[in-house]
Amino acid sequence: MSFLPPHIRSLDLPDADATADLGRRLGSVLASGDVVLLDGPIGAGKTHFSRTVIQDRMAQSGQVEDVPSPTFTLVQVYETDPEIWHADLYRLHHPDDVIELGLDVAFDEAICLVEWPDRLGDLTPKTALQLAFRNSADGESRQVTISGDAEWAARLQKIGLA
Repeated sequence: MSFLPPHIRSLDLPDADATADLGRRLGSVLASGDVVLLDGPIGAGKTHFSRTVIQDRMAQSGQVEDVPSPTFTLVQVYETDPEIWHADLYRLHHPDDVIELGLDVAFDEAICLVEWPDRLGDLTPKTALQLAFRNSADGESRQVTISGDAEWAARLQKIGLA
């Protein structure tokens, strides 16, 4: 399996466990300064994916915490090494709101999982990994399209996703 130019890969996720498996695998290669943009409609698996990444990273350091959706808080920050910022930008009205949240600074220092990344506008990091989730007609399975630059392709190859 390999990325097609420009480093795009599609995966079928037949159930929630497959989405969680993707989160664990991807979470294992995330580092400080990594931004993962999570696109897709409500109910497509963005938060489930994020919750798995966060809980798995926390478990590695012996932490256990409930991971709620940041829909109303906009951003949840988790004390891992490095920090993980989970943002849900659905309710933002202008990209300048991202600066008020401090997310632009977190892009350089933390692992950032960003739902509804279209709200970022020109603040979208150029090197971000993009995951576009789509529901299938059966309502149970999903498809995710993963796209990123050559660096991401190399990193994803290490975990069998490229």
